[in-house]
Amino acid sequence: MKNILVLNYEFPPLGGGAASVSYEIAKRYVLKGYKVDVVTMGYEGLPSFEIINGINIYRVKCLRKRKETCETHELFTYILSAIFVLIRRLKKCKYDFCHCHSLIPSGIIALFLKKRYGLNYIVTIHGSDIPGYNNDRFQFEHLFTKPLLKIIGSNAKFISSPSLFLKDLAMQKIGKLNIVHIPNGIDLDWLNLNFVKPKEKIILSTGRLLERKGFQTLINAVKDIELPYEVNIAGDGPYRKQLKKLAKRSKTKIVFHGWLDKGSIEFKDLYEKASIYVLASSKENASIALLEGMAARCAVISTNVSGCPETIGNAGFLIDFNDADALKQILIDLCYDKKIVEEFAQQAYDRVISYFLWDKIVDMYVAILI
Repeated sequence: MKNILVLNYEFPPLGGGAASVSYEIAKRYVLKGYKVDVVTMGYEGLPSFEIINGINIYRVKCLRKRKETCETHELFTYILSAIFVLIRRLKKCKYDFCHCHSLIPSGIIALFLKKRYGLNYIVTIHGSDIPGYNNDRFQFEHLFTKPLLKIIGSNAKFISSPSLFLKDLAMQKIGKLNIVHIPNGIDLDWLNLNFVKPKEKIILSTGRLLERKGFQTLINAVKDIELPYEVNIAGDGPYRKQLKKLAKRSKTKIVFHGWLDKGSIEFKDLYEKASIYVLASSKENASIALLEGMAARCAVISTNVSGCPETIGNAGFLIDFNDADALKQILIDLCYDKKIVEEFAQQAYDRVISYFLWDKIVDMYVAILI
């Protein structure tokens, strides 16, 4: 039995899409017969060790204030704590390889382990670890990271990118690296939605409430018209106050649910009820939230930038970022034509089945590792 070490500073219930990705891959490593240890950030109320679906999860002591996101100094505490814990663990156990998520911070730990213990590693990049990806986070930090990113990337057995967009950006910003394209996926069994009940007149949008996520575009699209649908926004973040202020006098009803843990009854209930899913983001690598909307048999609308067109293909609608007028027109067309909604919802679901199931995608990782 091979032993795999998984490194990610975020692991459910912490974090967003990248956390879910690392969990789904780790779970399938276990199903394929590997022993999997995850070393991730600790957080108030979470046990320092637990086993979930056969995954051994070690949560190291860190400074972290929020579930949904963390700051640079908090990432440094993860690096130091994880290295300290792993030095002790490697006296007792041996790993065959390391799968780390993000060049920074997890890649720093993986590089240390390779130099000291000869442990080979692969890296899955997710977006924020690549300079130029975020326009609202880590811009200052990335002024100094390029040499370190190059070293981490060059020492990896290979780097996987969930989108061709991010692969091209990494090559442009860091330099020539051994990067392969392996998409993100979705677990239909985990989502476990009940489609017995008919869909309701709900437009859903989920994610971290950041300006670049484009929730303001959705609100601006509906606030001056009275649609027969209700807008539901699930998530939390620093932009929440501004969004709620913008939505205050909306003619279309807008409901903010706050942060919902994935897998919770409330989270699944929203996806079961929603007929339309909107992700109006300015930057996405390979959005898990978008895949969730497609898997939930929603008609999906997103932006024609970064990795979103790769995910949707011809199975949805694309707008320019911040184009509230275009989004408004699409929503009007959909809200008053149930047949179009159902047609595109089925196309989105069929595309997920064809290209984005986790079992197929993890087979791609295993094939390269073996």
